[in-house]
Amino acid sequence: MDEKNVVGYSVTYGRDETDIPVFVLAALAVILLFSAWYTGSTLWLALGIGAAGAAYYNIPLLETNRPTIGANQYGIFIQGFGLIGWRAIGSIELVSIAVRASTVHELQIGLNMRISSALVADWRKQPFYRSLMRLPWSMDHTNVVRVNLEPFDQPPDEIHRTLVRMWRHYRS
Repeated sequence: MDEKNVVGYSVTYGRDETDIPVFVLAALAVILLFSAWYTGSTLWLALGIGAAGAAYYNIPLLETNRPTIGANQYGIFIQGFGLIGWRAIGSIELVSIAVRASTVHELQIGLNMRISSALVADWRKQPFYRSLMRLPWSMDHTNVVRVNLEPFDQPPDEIHRTLVRMWRHYRS
């Protein structure tokens, strides 16, 4: 099953202010690397490489035309993770986490079986160039897949509500 052929409900990264830091970091990297070349300073070189690495890591935020998370009749798909079958999902929760002066919303998908059995399609193996970039998911030792919903183009409660509705419909 190919990542591009999975259709149904899908969410992409938003076009708001998430792309500005990537472009600013890339411009800063160019300036710092040029300064390092011009002056021969290793400090500018180290700072330039760091800024370039941070920009490269965040490039997926610019992919606003590629589905990042979604669902279809087979389960929930997450870019760079795979397609989780409906029967493998034990819970879908929306958790609000207070971070300094803001609130971050996280989708937590609890699996009721091992990940090797839960994935209908496994997309965790990435090409090397892609493995150094940001992933929209993380997984902890309690078998819970966590997805930060802030950078997406739809409100967190709408994403959660739609996925829960589809889960209830298809899990039987």
